[in-house]
Amino acid sequence: MNFLADVIIRPVITEKATKLSEGKKKKYVFICKLSATKPQIKRAVEKLFGVKVEKVNTMIYRGKIKRRGVFVGHRPSFKKAIVTLKPGHQIDITKLTEKFISQPSK
Repeated sequence: MNFLADVIIRPVITEKATKLSEGKKKKYVFICKLSATKPQIKRAVEKLFGVKVEKVNTMIYRGKIKRRGVFVGHRPSFKKAIVTLKPGHQIDITKLTEKFISQPSK
């Protein structure tokens, strides 16, 4: 992946993700490309938001198979990354959502 902005698709803004970001350790949740690696996600977050990342935890969600009558399809797979920031660093959630809302969806 050449462009760091292509690594992160969007942030996850849920009640659980917000509690993680407000906790003692600042953790933020992002949906990333399936092919993104932990070092790529770390570099992307550091470049996009100007913070220092302590660690990155990732998990892959496989798309579920869905049926509608005789038609069979599936939801897309995606990768979720939980990014822990170093002490003293923080991302403003309002800026976080504005940055990704202004980008055109692919």
